[in-house]
Amino acid sequence: MPGKPLRDVIAPGLDVLFCGINPSLTSAARGHHFARPGNRFWPAIHRAGLTPRLMGPEEDMALLDHGLGVTNVVDRPTRTAAELSPEELRAGAAALDELVGRYRPRVLAVLGITAYRLGFGRPRAAIGLQPERVGGAATWVVPNPSGLNAHHQLPDLARIYRQLRPPAG
Repeated sequence: MPGKPLRDVIAPGLDVLFCGINPSLTSAARGHHFARPGNRFWPAIHRAGLTPRLMGPEEDMALLDHGLGVTNVVDRPTRTAAELSPEELRAGAAALDELVGRYRPRVLAVLGITAYRLGFGRPRAAIGLQPERVGGAATWVVPNPSGLNAHHQLPDLARIYRQLRPPAG
């Protein structure tokens, strides 16, 4: 979208639209999603079988070729997501609902339980498929792949992300 510090990687009818919390300062500076060293997004989606090879941040637009996309709940880059206010998360959640409704991905995968709970007003939400849909899409909350999130290791991320789309073939 024009005016965003980091453009959305999106097209109509994607299999999975990944939604980060907000861009890191590194991602915003480089102009690519999940560009911060230590972020496990790229190896996790590859290990999950969502991409045929390990890709890197500079290839984020090529995700579209694999039925995948990326956006963020909040557009403002920060050093850590903890710098975001609940108001920013709620406003971002409303904008995300509109974006998803316009592009109609099959699945929305929100990368971070705390941001989902605050932004969507679901304080008891747990990791996994949510009972509510966002923008009409089946909505999953999955662990954030940031290297700052020590609660889930790479094999856990891959196992959970694998559930977002049935294997090809």
